[in-house]
Order: sequence, then C-alpha cells, then structure tokens
Amino acid sequence: MFADAEFAEAFEARGRPGWSPGQLALVTVLQFAENLTDRAAVHRVRYGMDLKYALGLELDDPGFDASVLSEFRTRLVKHRMEEKVLDLLLTALKDRVLVKAGGRQRTDSTRVLAAVRDLNRLELAGETLRAALEALACAAPDWLTQAVPVREWAERYGPRIHSWHPPASTSKREEMALVYGRDGFALLEAVHAPDAPAWLRELPAVQVLRTIWVQNYHRAVTEAGAEVKRRESKNLSCWLSSGSWGGL
Repeated sequence: MFADAEFAEAFEARGRPGWSPGQLALVTVLQFAENLTDRAAVHRVRYGMDLKYALGLELDDPGFDASVLSEFRTRLVKHRMEEKVLDLLLTALKDRVLVKAGGRQRTDSTRVLAAVRDLNRLELAGETLRAALEALACAAPDWLTQAVPVREWAERYGPRIHSWHPPASTSKREEMALVYGRDGFALLEAVHAPDAPAWLRELPAVQVLRTIWVQNYHRAVTEAGAEVKRRESKNLSCWLSSGSWGGL
C-alpha cells in the first residue's frame, strides 16, 4: 500500500535502523479508521493477528514503542508530507476500482493526523490523572479517601489506558475530556488546600499532572461560575502540536 521510497525525504540516509515508514503510514490510517490511540494501536500491532497480517509481520514480532508513531507524524508535518498518506491510499484504492474518481471521497490528510493527535491528548489526560491518583493512593491513602469520591473515580481511572477504547462519537470524547479536566482541577485544588500535607504537591506524579493541565486546560469565569475548557489545538505549545505527547 505504501512504499518506503515515498517517504525517503523525511528520513536520513545514515543513522540507526528504524521502522518502515510505509508500515507506519498504514498503522496511522488503521488507527484513524478504528479510533485508536498510539498506545492502543501499538498494542494491536503487538498482539493482533489482523494487523500483523496487514503489515506483513511474523507472529512473534514484538512491534514497536508508541513514541515511534508520534515521531513519524512529526516527520510528516516537518517535511510537509501530511497529504501524502491519503493521496497514496486513494490512488491505491482507485487502481483497485474500490473508489470512483471525483465525487466526495477526497478529504484532507491533515484531518487524519489531527484526529489521531486529539485521541492521544485524551489518553494523555486520563493516564496522567490515573498516575497521580495511584501515587496519592500509595503515599496518603487516608487523605485521598477524604479528598475525592474514591469509588466513582476508581471506576473511571482504574484501568490502564492501553485496555481502553475511546468513544466513537466526537461529542462524547469532548465530554470525556472535560470530565477529566474538572476532575484534575479538583484533585489539584485538594492537594494545594491549606489543610493538605504540603509534601503531597511535591510528588512527581502530582507535578506532572499540574504541568499537563496547564498545557491542555484552562478555566474561564462565566455567570455560572468557573468553567473548565480544553485548550484548542492551535493554542498548544509547539512541542505539543508536533505530537510529542505520546508518552508520559
């Protein structure tokens, strides 16, 4: 489907061997089609026979790290190759008479990359909050029981993200992102409350939570009070918009 030579200009001739850009392009398209984050896509590549077959991998192939997908998207954007993935895909489908020329089948490849990026932002928020809760549960379990609704949050943030599938609906994903935002702010307020132990806010997981929330959320004052809002992609810092948030 995707020849490595099509992406040659985005890669150096020297250096350590990397994953096939053609295979990474196919993974990117499949994760967009199936609504998968980078970690979920990598999990499928590692354990799913269907993706191994599509990628031409041996059954015991260990796959790759999720950060590889983030780095691949960054290369595409840096070398202005966002359109290439979809163009190659549509050409291959047209050659097989699976789509007709013209019509409304053409779309923007950047939408594929943007959709995958937003899924990873959602995953990052949930996984960051889960990590902070786990750290607090180990460091100060009694305090945490009093500070947050433990039973409700345990159901929401208990499973690791690689076993989680985001909602297919854009509106439901946006709603989930705001739930994460409100919960994260509530936890940060509790940690920084005057009666909370001062050392809690020094925990690395809590400091990471604060950093990620500053980068991804903000609160606006309305007539109804403080309202949590998600930062738009265009307002994110450069390193975030390039796709570098694939891991914690």
